Amino acid sequence: MVNYKNFIFIIFTIGLLSVQQEQSLPKGFVKVTQVIPDLNVELRYYSSHNFVGDTIDGYKSNTLYITEVTAKQLKLVQDELQKQNLCLKVYDGYRPQRAVNHFIRWAKALNDTIKKSEFYPDVAKQNLFKEEYIATRSGHSRGSTVDLTIIDAETDEPLDMGSPYDFFGEQSWVNYSKITGQQKKNRRLLQSVMLKYGFRNYAKEWWHFTLRGEPFPKTYFDFEVKD
Repeated sequence: MVNYKNFIFIIFTIGLLSVQQEQSLPKGFVKVTQVIPDLNVELRYYSSHNFVGDTIDGYKSNTLYITEVTAKQLKLVQDELQKQNLCLKVYDGYRPQRAVNHFIRWAKALNDTIKKSEFYPDVAKQNLFKEEYIATRSGHSRGSTVDLTIIDAETDEPLDMGSPYDFFGEQSWVNYSKITGQQKKNRRLLQSVMLKYGFRNYAKEWWHFTLRGEPFPKTYFDFEVKD
């Protein structure tokens, strides 16, 4: 026989834990799907498909967190792109400081180059910091920086930007000229729509944008990315 009092207590406890988990986020942060329910998210650092070749410390789920003001501006970008049958796809948002520390440890292991041919074929691993592809402090840890691209709303296929996401090299520089006319057009579209809604780019990565006037310009957070 079912003990309904115990059943109700269990349901209440689960609900309470869920609420507590929501409340554990720093004030000013949100789970992005609360603001943009249809956003396509593929956190590369939750997978092994990244320049390290392994899941990165602090990434426990494919759940995107960013500051609430950033999410609201991204919603405006998404709304505009959808008028053209396009959408955003996000590869990274908030990044725990422990993930950055993971990158630092990896960068010092010069013999670990399993993903070099895919992500940094023309850059010596010991120069990734010097050439500013990796930093000891990342704007992502402040919660208002995103890595993203544009996809076809029907097929989910990314537009061709002339280089893959997280490719370390000149081909990824925003103004790189040795790409096709269509690739340049796709980059201009991404840059223009992001700049229109208050984001500034990073010249060496066509996918990287930070909200102007970000709410935590000097704070580097370290809470885990999890459900």
